[in-house]
Amino acid sequence: MATGGNAIRGTRVGAGPMGEQDHGFHADRIAVSYWDALGNETVRYFAAGIPEEEIPETIDSPHSGLPAGRDKENPPAVAKTEPYKTHLAYVKERRTEEEAEALLDDALKQLRERRGQG
Repeated sequence: MATGGNAIRGTRVGAGPMGEQDHGFHADRIAVSYWDALGNETVRYFAAGIPEEEIPETIDSPHSGLPAGRDKENPPAVAKTEPYKTHLAYVKERRTEEEAEALLDDALKQLRERRGQG
């Protein structure tokens, strides 16, 4: 016969007389609504005794992933994303050979000065 631990057969860990009220499910709470730029409403619950300054002004909306604020008429703006750059766009932004040589010479000069001082 294989037995293990000190548990009595037919019981489970954590079972006992505790009810929901002992776990805090019936604590006094306040509901705070947040709206994102798309008009989605998210309701978060906080303990009734929490100070107003501890309730966050913005959260991330689970519906859209956008920031959501407490002001329904003026929700946070949608973040601006840069368009995808192609390889050619990066090539056009590269420095000229003369600029690259000047940067390299300047970096080498600074490195030599540091080694000379150290």
